[in-house]
Amino acid sequence: MKKTFLCVLLAVALILSLASCNKSGDAVNSGDVDVDTEGKILVVYFTAAENSGVDAVSSASVVTVDGEAKGVSQAVAEMIADETGADLFSIRTSTVYPANMGELIDYADKEQDDGARPELTSSIDNLDDYATVFVGFPIWWYDMPQVMYSFFDEYDFSGKTIIPFTVHNGSRLSGTPAKIAELEPDATVISDGFTVSMQNAANAAEDVAEWLQGLGF
Repeated sequence: MKKTFLCVLLAVALILSLASCNKSGDAVNSGDVDVDTEGKILVVYFTAAENSGVDAVSSASVVTVDGEAKGVSQAVAEMIADETGADLFSIRTSTVYPANMGELIDYADKEQDDGARPELTSSIDNLDDYATVFVGFPIWWYDMPQVMYSFFDEYDFSGKTIIPFTVHNGSRLSGTPAKIAELEPDATVISDGFTVSMQNAANAAEDVAEWLQGLGF
């Protein structure tokens, strides 16, 4: 009798453990979830070029697309929006980032060491309208910029699908989908997000379209 009771307790503990794991905010592959491609879509992005206090063309974090200089993350965000009909939102902060690449790298390193949470100066007023949110940013020191932590602290994405995309100098996604899933445990975070090197971002439109097709868009 005691043995049977113990088995029941162990079975209950296992079920509870599995249920807990399913709520842990793990990132999932796009093939594991039906992405809502019919509802309203938002593309959120952060680029240092729009937060450097100088004209974008003078910033280190720019590419030229169709003769226009723009932030690298912005360029990819606009490609996604063009393909999906999504709305665009630029993350702005009171922090003024250096335009010089070497200085920006050092600044980003210090922000990480300090665990900074830069102040947000732009806001999404109608987040409830969107079921699917693409979120893009550069990879700095193998992680999201610290302003992205401010962003995920600010907004609750419960019940929404978050699809990350990154620009990088060799670090690709760098484990950021899993970090986003930890910050937004009640959202579905797609792990196979889009990533492109800063050098190739200006010509990424076809790759973006192919990636989105794989997601069902």
